[in-house]
Amino acid sequence: MSMNVEGTGNGSLVVFSDSTYGHQRRSLPLKLNLKSLIAKQWLLLINGVVFVIGVISGPLLIRLYFLHGGNRKWIAAWVQSSGFPILVIPISVLYLSHRSDHKFFISPQFFLSSVVLGLLSGADNLMYALGLSFLPVSTSSLLISTNLAFTAFFALLIARHRFTPYSINAILLMTLASVLLGIGQNNDRPVGVTDAHYFLGFIFTLGAAALLGFMYPCTEVAFTKVANNITYSSVLQFQLCSAFAATFFCTVGMIINKDFLAMTREAREFGLGESEYYLVLTSTAVAWQLSCIGFVGLIFCASSVFTGVFAATLVPLTTVAAVVVYHEKFSGEKGVSLALCVWGFASYLYGSYRDSEKQSTEAQIGI
Repeated sequence: MSMNVEGTGNGSLVVFSDSTYGHQRRSLPLKLNLKSLIAKQWLLLINGVVFVIGVISGPLLIRLYFLHGGNRKWIAAWVQSSGFPILVIPISVLYLSHRSDHKFFISPQFFLSSVVLGLLSGADNLMYALGLSFLPVSTSSLLISTNLAFTAFFALLIARHRFTPYSINAILLMTLASVLLGIGQNNDRPVGVTDAHYFLGFIFTLGAAALLGFMYPCTEVAFTKVANNITYSSVLQFQLCSAFAATFFCTVGMIINKDFLAMTREAREFGLGESEYYLVLTSTAVAWQLSCIGFVGLIFCASSVFTGVFAATLVPLTTVAAVVVYHEKFSGEKGVSLALCVWGFASYLYGSYRDSEKQSTEAQIGI
């Protein structure tokens, strides 16, 4: 669900775009004061900054874990969601300031949606960790960016979004970008990684991108179904429950794989030192939780499409950061793939803009 604020002669007109059913909801003329609009923009900005920090630093920290002796895939998946306790602080502050509100806590239906999506997130985290253990960060980031193409496909099936020439163009460009990365695997394969492991990393990362693309419209639909009662505190509670479910999923995997017992030995043998081992894991957990907070916050303030496009535009920054920090090779195939991804992002973003403008115009004509 997205919210477009259009000016009118008597105040502001808020047009809610109901992507669940593929049509505009009834336009509601509302008196929104300047203070609330500014607060909404600040909330969007803050979530955007938090999202940028998490998306760029998270993959770099996980790769740091693997580069210096870490090899437990379940641990790498677990830290992507286990930072959820930091959410207790803002939720508690919001609760104390709204104690008189009897509808502060999320509904059972919204809670169930968060748990289901959290379990899916746990599986997605595992696939991403498996992929990143065999791939450079720059390659992994380019592959995970194809979630925008998967988002467009699943949004058509789940949220009733329609394909446009721009979204089709983006899908084709990103598919070609992935093919180019597969062709150029010998140019950026890390030392000690076999062709078979590189191929597995390629498949697992694409699988993570596909599952992420499935979760984007599902999250938007979950938000849309409680649109009349959703607040930012509801969004934070949704993320808390979702992250807890993802952590539970990965904790079960760690117990079965005996990873908790192996952490002490792995910490002693970690290349940067034992204390640094725990520092890396803690920093990774915080970074990934920041990205998740920004993710749900951006969907709340804007839409899943905006969030997907915004995440995709961060790929060049993550790629450059990986090249600078870890001195990863930047082959010709990777350069062309990056250019195709940027082209695909621009095409998808422009198509979304055109569609939003068309819907706003139709809504105004219908009043």
